[in-house]
Amino acid sequence: MSLVYLGALLISLAGIVLLDVRHRLFLGRDPVRALIVLAIGVAFFLLWDAAGIALGIFFRADGPFSTGILLAPELPLEEPVFLLFLCELSMVLCCGAQRVLARRKGRG
Repeated sequence: MSLVYLGALLISLAGIVLLDVRHRLFLGRDPVRALIVLAIGVAFFLLWDAAGIALGIFFRADGPFSTGILLAPELPLEEPVFLLFLCELSMVLCCGAQRVLARRKGRG
């Protein structure tokens, strides 16, 4: 059992959240709405994972960096954390790109 991957995910998530809040991109702009969007995104991808697991498409791979803790058959503890990171990163990139494009449009 190792916490390397989970720790890396949590550190990465913390960095993205700090960047987000500092520049008021997503969570920093409207936290309640952002948390609802994140919850819906993570729930969607967990349902996607559950369907893939039920169909025999997705499998858990044992690795030296994973905790080995399963939340459900073939669903490791790291998966929801990764999905939260993925959704937060996607929204920060989207909101950041919108801000950059809006500034460029304002200059031109």
